[in-house]
Amino acid sequence: MKIHIVMVEPEIPQNTGNIARTCAATGSKLHLVHPLGFKIDDKSLKRAGLDYWDKVEIEEHNNFESFLEKHKPEDTNMFFATTKGKHIYCEPNYEDMDEVFLLFGKETKGLPEDILQKYLDKTIRIPMRPTLRSLNLSNSVNIVLYEVYRHKEFQGLEEISSYFG
Repeated sequence: MKIHIVMVEPEIPQNTGNIARTCAATGSKLHLVHPLGFKIDDKSLKRAGLDYWDKVEIEEHNNFESFLEKHKPEDTNMFFATTKGKHIYCEPNYEDMDEVFLLFGKETKGLPEDILQKYLDKTIRIPMRPTLRSLNLSNSVNIVLYEVYRHKEFQGLEEISSYFG
C-alpha cells in the first residue's frame, strides 16, 4: 500500500516539518505543491522535521494544476480534506485500496473551492464543534492518515497483530 500526503500551498513551516516527520514514520510519500509560504531550507521547517528529512520521499509540484494533471482524481483513490467535506474521514473503505492520496490545503484558506465542488463526493472532514474554524493542519493529517492505516491493520508499520487476533 502506498499513501500520499499532498500539501497544497502550505504556509507554516512547522506544520510541514511535522507532517514530513509523520510521513517518514509511516513510509508515506509527501507531495509539496507550490507556491510554499516558506523556503524549503527554512530553519523552522528543518527543526520540526528533526533528523527525518533523509527518510521521507518528497515530490514537489510547480502548482496545483500540474499535480492534478499528473495524478488525476478520476483515476485514483484521492480524498480532499476540508471542513466542508461531504463524508466523515472514516467513512471511505480504505481497506481495498492499494494507493491513497490525501490532499490538504493551505492553513488560511484550505483547498480551492472550485476543486472541492468538482470532486464533492471525494471530500472528507473531521467532525468538530461547529463554532470553530478548523483543527491544526498537522494534527488533521495525522488523524486521517492513521485512519487509513487502521483500515489496513497498520500494514507495513510496527507489528501489532496481537491487537487484531
